[in-house]
Amino acid sequence: MSFKIAVLPGDGIGPEIISSALSVLKIIDQTSSLSFEYTNGLIGADAIDKTGSPYPEETQKLCASSDAVLLGAIGDPKYDNNPEADVRPEQGLLAMRKHLEVFANLRPVKLFKGLERSVPLKEENVRGLDILFVRELTGGIYFGEPSEINADFTEAVDTCRYTKDEITRIARIAFEQARMRSGRVTLVDKANVLATSQLWRKVVQNLRDSDFQDIELSTMYVDNAAMQLILNPTQFDVILTENMFGDILSDEASILGGSLGLLPSASLGTNTPVYEPAHGSYPQAAGKNIANPMATLLSVAMMLETECDAKSEANQLRSAIAHCIKNGFTTSDVKNGTETTQSVTDKICQLIASDTI
Repeated sequence: MSFKIAVLPGDGIGPEIISSALSVLKIIDQTSSLSFEYTNGLIGADAIDKTGSPYPEETQKLCASSDAVLLGAIGDPKYDNNPEADVRPEQGLLAMRKHLEVFANLRPVKLFKGLERSVPLKEENVRGLDILFVRELTGGIYFGEPSEINADFTEAVDTCRYTKDEITRIARIAFEQARMRSGRVTLVDKANVLATSQLWRKVVQNLRDSDFQDIELSTMYVDNAAMQLILNPTQFDVILTENMFGDILSDEASILGGSLGLLPSASLGTNTPVYEPAHGSYPQAAGKNIANPMATLLSVAMMLETECDAKSEANQLRSAIAHCIKNGFTTSDVKNGTETTQSVTDKICQLIASDTI
């Protein structure tokens, strides 16, 4: 069976890490019954430079007609450093999520064996770490209206809004994921202050009581959750939260896995799913062959497992990555490695092709 993949390299290191992903998929194509068809599209600063739009209509049509989207990274300093820019790369990412209705962002944070001493916490506090963040992705303050700043830059407003249906659908995914793990969900909110958080608590509790009585549900304020991720991160199994809190907390938790370069993600929902590394475009490293491709490759593993029903191939890819980490064959962000983007990619391809792991 052939799978149609929309390939959006994006900005900064995006083209390099996407090239790594395509190299690995080529080997999987050759060594399995899977087959892939790729079509490239524009997004982010690259798209603005070439079309004037961060998410051109052609890209939307491509994504909507594909089985999955493989995204690199978005962001460019010339926009990041200009708060008055009318069009920004991130608008393309938000538009894609909204158009594809990918409302559930899954970000696993798992500590690979051999990296316990690479984390800035006591080894005993992170051993066995395995957290899944389930973040609502298309609602909340990032999409709320009105969102505006006045002409003389003296006042601005952002709006946070959620509905019962938006909360129910993301909570259901969190509970279903928990059933495949340790059966525990922690809802992170700010219900002592925010009306939207109070709605989240009511809806999530009702859903648990009606459909998921086998799941242990607890609640935690976001400020405490940020602290607990440092004090006792292994207490968590599935963390369910709204858009902005999930964005911040999952980035905080990335350091618990040894590097942001090891954090994959999947965005699932009504239409075409999106798979991308959780890190940014890292423009300082663009074109230098030093970017860590592993977060992208772990995102590919999520895609293989979820979209292609190829659990064996996904696990083979994860095992190849784990082998490289265990043996110190990494880029500089992991265990002070000395390898390049290309050499790590080549090693992983070699391990998969030889089936020696």
